[in-house]
Amino acid sequence: MMAKLVNFFGDKKYTRTRWRLLVVILVGIVIADFMVARPHGYNFWDAIPGWGALLGFIGCGLIVLVSKFIGKKIGLSKKEDYYD
Repeated sequence: MMAKLVNFFGDKKYTRTRWRLLVVILVGIVIADFMVARPHGYNFWDAIPGWGALLGFIGCGLIVLVSKFIGKKIGLSKKEDYYD
């Protein structure tokens, strides 16, 4: 079971399936957000359905992009055989 999971996330042939799974999960989160009753928000964007999911997705994407920038452009990351 664990080997199948590792192969699913590590093998390039499952790329399209992983993207489809990501889209299904995101759409499910947005649909679930329509079903939750919440009190009036402090800001106007708190009333937008799916705002939390969108904000989280953008935030995670920014973390990835900033970390790649820091690693590549600033020189924080090293080559794989650095310690050999």
